[in-house]
Amino acid sequence: MTGADLLLLALGAVAVGAGVLVVTTKHLVRAGLYLVVCLGALAGDYLVLGAELVAWVQVLIYVGAVVVLLLFAVMLTRAPIGASDDLDRPGWPAALIGGGAGLGLTVLLVDAYRWSTVALPGAGTAERLGEQIFRSWVLPFEVLSVLLLSALVGAIVLSRPDIGRPAPTGGSAPRGRGRTDLETGRRR
Repeated sequence: MTGADLLLLALGAVAVGAGVLVVTTKHLVRAGLYLVVCLGALAGDYLVLGAELVAWVQVLIYVGAVVVLLLFAVMLTRAPIGASDDLDRPGWPAALIGGGAGLGLTVLLVDAYRWSTVALPGAGTAERLGEQIFRSWVLPFEVLSVLLLSALVGAIVLSRPDIGRPAPTGGSAPRGRGRTDLETGRRR
């Protein structure tokens, strides 16, 4: 076992440990920070494997954009930041399903390769990676961007209490608040 193998295993252990902490913590902001650690460890794995471009894309896109979007969505929706007591459901069904899925995937992987070695293709270039992303994977790439955009719009809608609610019918709104009627120019 070489030093690169040991580093790969250590970074993998950090990623798995941080991933477990993401799904087990009751603090939403801490879960986002554990996600940063998990994705950073994956970027380190990519560096050890010699995929520098993928590692930097991992850091820029996932750590820099997705986690920031997640934290902004939490802040915009005014979700409780501390520990949540309403999540008191038993965890054993999820652990059983996750463990069963993990065991099934392990058995499938071992059965498929039977501990044989697989010849790896030559080192990738940015040009080859770009061709793969924008030819073969353009639809999932665009679907992910629409999903992230809709999550951001949903967070903004949820954070604004005045969107989607009918205007009050009786009384007048306090000064400086409320909506202006476009036809008459008076406040409603």
